[in-house]
Amino acid sequence: MSTIAILGTLDSKGEEHAFVADIIRSRGHVAWLIDVGTGGEPTVEPDITRFQVAESAGLDLASIIAKKDRGEAVTAMSQAAPVLLSRLQREVKIDGVISLGGGGGTAIASSAMRALPIGFPKLMVSTLASGNTAHYVGTSDIVMMPSVTDVAGLNRLSRMIFTRAAGAICGMVESKIDAASDKPLIVASMFGNTTACVTEAKRILEENGYEVLVFAATGAGGKSMEAIIDSGMVAGVLDITTTELADEWVGGVLTAGPDRMNAAKRAGVPAVVSVGCLDMVNFGEPASVPDVFASRHFYHHNPQVTLMRTTVAECAEIGKILVNKTNTYAAPTAILLPTKAISVISAEGGSFHDPAADLALFDAIKSASKHPVIEMDIEINDPVFARACAEKLMELIVKSEE
Repeated sequence: MSTIAILGTLDSKGEEHAFVADIIRSRGHVAWLIDVGTGGEPTVEPDITRFQVAESAGLDLASIIAKKDRGEAVTAMSQAAPVLLSRLQREVKIDGVISLGGGGGTAIASSAMRALPIGFPKLMVSTLASGNTAHYVGTSDIVMMPSVTDVAGLNRLSRMIFTRAAGAICGMVESKIDAASDKPLIVASMFGNTTACVTEAKRILEENGYEVLVFAATGAGGKSMEAIIDSGMVAGVLDITTTELADEWVGGVLTAGPDRMNAAKRAGVPAVVSVGCLDMVNFGEPASVPDVFASRHFYHHNPQVTLMRTTVAECAEIGKILVNKTNTYAAPTAILLPTKAISVISAEGGSFHDPAADLALFDAIKSASKHPVIEMDIEINDPVFARACAEKLMELIVKSEE
């Protein structure tokens, strides 16, 4: 028997969520109604009240409701619901979550669902599901189901939609995943300028019994990789291509945000980190480059991609950012530096060859790292460097298991 959380604004949509709860119970599961409404009194009795939801995040909901500011109330619930659902999931008290909502309900419920691990069943029936759902889904695996009509009472059409949705969430929690033959999972970061390195490292790791997921360091890719690490599925991190740090610091378009490289700390998994493509900041077509960078050195990768070389000062700061992040890692960690080139185009004779900038990057890392730093007098895409990264990660994984 599984327990399914039914998250909803039970003041305005209690009837609809209770209908779904009844179907779930008829399938032999436990259904918990969780109220995240902030308007009138709930129209059905919740198993977890809105005040209990708010208390999970230390919020005084009564004072918030008293202000009669719907935006503030929805924001408060969007902060509290993820805390509650995460706790229930960690304590193995729920096995899936479903919600029905319009704009406010979708904002609250999807924020809670995004806090749950990838693979945990989550279904959002929404009036917004037929449009751009990126804001609600993020890097998670929320299933967005169009409500077709507004979530406003029960009728011939809504009963059909909500019945199918209830069946879908039941099917998700009833489906068992055979993980007996799964290999230990490693995530790796890659860019076009580090493809040769990561491809070779992946081959070596797979030959040694690991499964490797490769993520493009394009901002969205980095965010997805961080989410997978946070899910607890990962045995090791091969973060060869940390270029998104450069975009975040300098102002490029492929930033993965300030949380990039923080998941390895939270997950406590071994990591091998390098400096792939920290010589570049990414923009779109040439006209998209901000005027403030007009005097900088550029490389036109293709008509839609313009790369800008990072300076000595920028490299020094990016090195500090990288090492400040890795210094928080408690699991075995190593930083590998390919001192002859950190991308294809930073090699001698390449457009971004700048030994002084590279040295500033390396010195910032070496001077402050709490973890071993291994310098290799080769280019990042040299097969020898790829092998060193793969073998070091395998060594660290074994060490972490001892």
